[in-house]
Order: sequence, then C-alpha cells, then structure tokens
Amino acid sequence: MDLFNDKFQLHLKRPLAIFDLETTGVDFVKDRIVELSIIRINPDQSREQKTMRLNPTIPIPIESSQVHGIYDEDVAMSPTFKEVAKELFDFLDPCDFAGFNSNRFDIPVFLEEFIRAGFWMDIESRNLIDIYRIYTLLEKRDLTTAYKFYCGKDLSNAHSAAADTEATMEVMLAQLQRYPDDLKNDMNFLHNVSNDERYLDSGRRFVYQNGKPTFNFGKNKGKSVEAVLKEEPSYYNWMLNGDFPEHTKQKFREIKAALGK
Repeated sequence: MDLFNDKFQLHLKRPLAIFDLETTGVDFVKDRIVELSIIRINPDQSREQKTMRLNPTIPIPIESSQVHGIYDEDVAMSPTFKEVAKELFDFLDPCDFAGFNSNRFDIPVFLEEFIRAGFWMDIESRNLIDIYRIYTLLEKRDLTTAYKFYCGKDLSNAHSAAADTEATMEVMLAQLQRYPDDLKNDMNFLHNVSNDERYLDSGRRFVYQNGKPTFNFGKNKGKSVEAVLKEEPSYYNWMLNGDFPEHTKQKFREIKAALGK
C-alpha cells in the first residue's frame, strides 16, 4: 500500500520531522541516544531522511541492548551527539515534530541532549504530534500492533530507529486516511489532539492555567509561578539545584525573568 500518492498529501505549512530514538534507557534526564532516525517531510511533499548511530559516552545497559540490539562496541567509533548537534539542529530548526509516544519521551530526550550540546531547541512555537496519543484515543494499542492494524503489514526489525520511524510515518498517514471525520490533515489540529495540556517544559513541571505559568507538581501544584515566587522565593533556587531536567530549569529561568522577579 503506497500511502504517499497523488490522492493524499499532508497539509503542511512548514516541514514535519517524524523521528524515533533508541537510547541507553528510559530516564530522559540521565540516559543518552544511541541511534536516531528522522524523516523530514517538506510542504512540497519531498522527503529527506537522516539515520545515524551515536556514541552515548556512557555504557549501554545490557537490558537496553537486548531491546534495540545496539551494544557498546557497535557505537564505540560513532560520533557523539555534541559532534552532530549543529547538523541536527539546522535540519530540525523549522520543523514541527511527530513521533510515537514522542511527547513523553523522545522529545524530552532530544531537548536534554541539545542543551548538553549548547543548543536551545524551542518547542513552544512548534506543533508536537504524538501518534501514540492519537492511536490510544482511537484504537488503544502499541506500534507493532498499530502498524499491523492500519497498514496491514508486520513490523520487521522493530526497535531499529529507521524501521520504527518508517512505521510511525506510515501509521500517521493511514490514520489520517482512515479517520477523515475525526482527524484533520492539519498539523496544528494534530498537535492539539496529541497534547492533553499545554506543558511548558519537557519534564511537565509547568503548565498554562488561566493564562498563567503554573506549577504542575508537588506542594505547589495548581499555584501560579508568580504567587509561589512571591510567597516562597527560595523555591526557585531549590528547583535549580535539584534533580530536574535542564529544559525545566531553563524554562523556570525564562518564566522568572518574564515576571520580572
């Protein structure tokens, strides 16, 4: 089944980057990328793809290697993320993002890697489309099952970044064709479907509530950042010195600066 055809095209106002990561583990603050693949679909429907393995600079746990099949020796001579960060940043800079469970994992991992490499990847201005979120809303399953259900094919070489990225792209295209009454072929609409709340940071510690940046965790959950900084100014330093994602800390700095605190 050729999902890219003259009869069906993605309605894009800017490029869409569909991507998948294989990592050293599932902690997006501490773990690193060992393989990535990105398909960039341009508004004219042309496609570009980047697939690369990376040296994570930390050991790959055997449990993770058994999932994706990548071991320390496989990436020992590969570039580090820092060495390819500029190339990736430029490739992704104008793009909206799409992935499978990407809003909860892949995007936060990417943001942390870019920050460590000295790049700030803005996500507030981008549409973030989570194919898993759309899938669970409409069908409720995993990528292999989704691929079989929507595309009628078995997913061979699952947990290879390239295979998973290709499958994610095909599932998204099939979803749009299968549910024309429920889904609009519009990246902003898909972004809204993919996101339950408007999170301001990768760690989901801040949300917009009543038009104000608001804490989304702990004792101050539901309180505006402005109110907390006024009542308990030491909370700012506590968070900056705590074990939070770098993206969360940087966003807190931005919110505080915007409030003039």
